[in-house]
Amino acid sequence: MLSMTGYGKGAYAENGIELTCEIKTVNNRYLDVSIKAPRVFAAYEETARGIVREKLTRGHADVFVSLKDKREKPTAFTVDTALAASYVQAAKTLKEAFPDIPDDVTLTSVLRYPDVLKSEDTQTLDEELVVALKTALNAALDNLNAMRLVEGEKLKADMLSRMDTIAGLVEEVATRAPIVASEYREKLFARVKEYVNGAQIEESRLLTEVAVFTDKSNIDEELTRLRSHIEQFRSICKETVVGRKLDFLVQEFNREANTTCSKSNDVTVTRLGLALKNEIEKIREQVQNIE
Repeated sequence: MLSMTGYGKGAYAENGIELTCEIKTVNNRYLDVSIKAPRVFAAYEETARGIVREKLTRGHADVFVSLKDKREKPTAFTVDTALAASYVQAAKTLKEAFPDIPDDVTLTSVLRYPDVLKSEDTQTLDEELVVALKTALNAALDNLNAMRLVEGEKLKADMLSRMDTIAGLVEEVATRAPIVASEYREKLFARVKEYVNGAQIEESRLLTEVAVFTDKSNIDEELTRLRSHIEQFRSICKETVVGRKLDFLVQEFNREANTTCSKSNDVTVTRLGLALKNEIEKIREQVQNIE
């Protein structure tokens, strides 16, 4: 079982390339990947997302990539000829205005004028940078999943503990449920005897009333389904990617608990049903953190 919350870091440092990849994940219903990387990796972002999708299925993942490329690379220059022409024309105008001033304008001097000669960033995405990114990204994902596994095991232990509590509450309800009809019968007969004041009681009608009450308050099906859900929950917890399955199952738990409370007609069963719903809600909150 994996938590959706975690952090992982991976690094690559060879042949003058120092690349670090960090991943932080939080809860999200679907998988959402955000990548913040140097511009040189812009064309490779979708491939990087594909690598993340291979190891994550749910959650929001922020991926941060930092790069120091210390390899020797050729430097390229561009010349702003329009700007250079403006400088030269300005020099000619000054020469005409001040003919006595020596003219020292040369090609070399024009190149020194501001912004005439510009260096370009020649960094491009080569195979070595791709290898560096893949290596660091996979290492970060592995470290992230190791952390998420530890957190997931803690969540599983907590939920299974609460599931034991739920199982105990279900059995308490199962023990109490048959007594409800019997108590209702005794109370009904006692109340009728009090009202008729010794007159003959038509027991068949009273028994019919008891039967109707028993049928309306019968929760045998709900208890059977709750027991089945408990076993399914424990079985699913043995798997790795379980978030969506458990989310659906918790909804079924809630449905049966609500029906149990609505049909109970008994203070004790209602109290147990509310305690059941409380534990189910706590599990539901934990399920939202599971992939």
